[in-house]
Amino acid sequence: MKTLLIVSHPDIIESRSQQYFLTSLKNNESVTIHHLEAHYPDGKIDIAKEQALLEQHDRIIFQFPFYWYSAPPLLKQWQDDVLEEGFAHGARKALAGKEFGLVLMIGVSEREYQAGGDELFTISELTRPYQAMAHKVGMIYLRPMSIFQFAYMEDDQKMDTLIHYWQMVTMENNHQLATREKWIMEALQKIQSQDLETINFTIEQIQENRDKIDELKMVLDDMY
Repeated sequence: MKTLLIVSHPDIIESRSQQYFLTSLKNNESVTIHHLEAHYPDGKIDIAKEQALLEQHDRIIFQFPFYWYSAPPLLKQWQDDVLEEGFAHGARKALAGKEFGLVLMIGVSEREYQAGGDELFTISELTRPYQAMAHKVGMIYLRPMSIFQFAYMEDDQKMDTLIHYWQMVTMENNHQLATREKWIMEALQKIQSQDLETINFTIEQIQENRDKIDELKMVLDDMY
């Protein structure tokens, strides 16, 4: 599976969260990182080039900071220009059957995005336009990944989030435990020996999952 990661951020060099996640993918041959502001600093989007990129990939992900409940302006322009009638919808649906997902960097805490919170609405409600877009062009909408207050995370939280990010970008769209374990084992085979911290963390994740399953089986055995 090939993933096209369409990133929109007007000042990406200064964004620690963007650098943290994007740097982790630099040697992954199955992922194409496509930063819009770097490619189109003048805002003039090469529509044919963008459409060809989309057709070459199986999973399309928008990654951006959640500004005023939406994306930076260049990504909105990209949608308007690239997903035109005759390509993405209408007589031809070139993206039909491909997967589509969101990775959102959010500056406030998760508890604020709910009824009664300061932001009032959930992320699912606020991202309805993207769900509608995916539906219109025939894409499979994936569960979004929302990264809240990255700057305030502890190191182990960052590492845990990074694992989930890698899964969002590269793992088969199947959240069963067996699929996650298979993905982790395959990822470990690709990790260089110097990344011992990542290896130890993923091993702990596998063991934790297995322990939870064993505990659940014991409870079920007691019930019956």
